[in-house]
Amino acid sequence: MNRALRWLALTTAMGMYVVLLQGALVTNTGSANGCGRSWPLCHGRFLPAYALETLIEFSHRAVSGLVGLMVLVVAVWTWRVLRHRPAVRVLAPISVLSLILQSGLGALAVLWPQPKMVLALHFGISLISFTAVLLLAVLVFQADRTDKPGTSAPISTRLRRWIWLVAGYLYIVAYTGAYVRHTGSDLACLDWPLCDNGRFLPPLTGAAGVHVLHRLIAGAAILLVARLLYLAWQERQQRPDLYRGAMGALVLIMAQAAAGATVVLSHLALAARMTHATLVIGLFGVVSYLCLQATAAAAAVPEGRPVFGD
Repeated sequence: MNRALRWLALTTAMGMYVVLLQGALVTNTGSANGCGRSWPLCHGRFLPAYALETLIEFSHRAVSGLVGLMVLVVAVWTWRVLRHRPAVRVLAPISVLSLILQSGLGALAVLWPQPKMVLALHFGISLISFTAVLLLAVLVFQADRTDKPGTSAPISTRLRRWIWLVAGYLYIVAYTGAYVRHTGSDLACLDWPLCDNGRFLPPLTGAAGVHVLHRLIAGAAILLVARLLYLAWQERQQRPDLYRGAMGALVLIMAQAAAGATVVLSHLALAARMTHATLVIGLFGVVSYLCLQATAAAAAVPEGRPVFGD
């Protein structure tokens, strides 16, 4: 595989990670209107006057534009050299289409006020775009390698379905977290893990309802990932890669929960909020990688056959 494509794909995946973190920084610092109602220019100028909010928003736009061009090049280049891989035929179009949709939602949010549910969706679309580019980079790096033992062995249908279930559920967790931020519900509960005054369930209306709902959904996600690790442990002899990935996912989601608690207990310290965003992006990337590895495996074990390790 062309070395230039490898490093471009890797750099682009890292660039998309930076773009997501910049988007989180824009939201967490209230810099969404740093360029006013002007897009793609900033206050009607290509190089705006200095102000912290303007710098944060404008740098996010500049990096997003540059990385967007890199995504387009990687998608086309990967398609040309690896289009025989079914995953590439899916991921390359998704990386481009999700990037266009992400940019469009960002522009609409600047030009016209959008409902909070739509603003939260922007982060979700960004996650899909990042994941598509990340997995394209993985496929590029895997292209010249013969299958290593334990990276393409059959897995049970149960494990494969659970991996995809966890990935879909984590997307919901990420969306509800973004909705909490955009609705300003971060401090609707001032305690953790309880809400206020020792209550676990306050009246589930308004901001408190949004906050508690996200906590409950995120708590269930920990249980789902823990079961994923158990299922992967059962098949660890055949697929140690999935076992290691599931273990990493559990570590990340526990760290994310701790960061979420720190966000509340620190009364929205910026470092805590950015750590929380960093971890959720990394967690989604790891689980998406598990989806790719599980899908690329040989045919799943037919229903009714013993699960490996039982």
